[in-house]
Amino acid sequence: MEFAGKYPDVQRINNSYTAAATCNVGFFVSLRIVSSDERMTSILLIFLGGGIGAVARYGLQGTMYRMLGGDFPYGTLVVNVVGCFLIGVLMMGMENRFLLNPSIRVFLTIGILGGFTTFSSFSYETIALLRDGQLLFGLFNVFASIVTCLLATYLGTVIAKLF
Repeated sequence: MEFAGKYPDVQRINNSYTAAATCNVGFFVSLRIVSSDERMTSILLIFLGGGIGAVARYGLQGTMYRMLGGDFPYGTLVVNVVGCFLIGVLMMGMENRFLLNPSIRVFLTIGILGGFTTFSSFSYETIALLRDGQLLFGLFNVFASIVTCLLATYLGTVIAKLF
């Protein structure tokens, strides 16, 4: 049995079966076919958005460290909370309020916010705090990051419903 016959939602494009996840109700939940041009466009948009997000993260983290000092990873905490809030607003808005071209969704969520949020930094900085014997700061970082980011995402979805 041919691939497209086995999976009725998959269609043949340009004599090939190129599948990609698309951003639907939450994150990546449905499968659709994309052409090589669409895939390259998505990769380029992710690349550009990731650069923008990384530069924004660098700027905000630096500002927070200059304002609050470097004894605690305030910059990473603020970036994670802001990023979680923004993903809540964007995803709820895209789900319920307005339809965006999939390329714009890829650019904003995977590109910009993917480059902006820093849970890998969070993990490393928490381990460094624990390794340096700062158990309370390490545990506080875990608690504050997880709880405030979950609350920020929820708040983002609530605020997006208002518009």
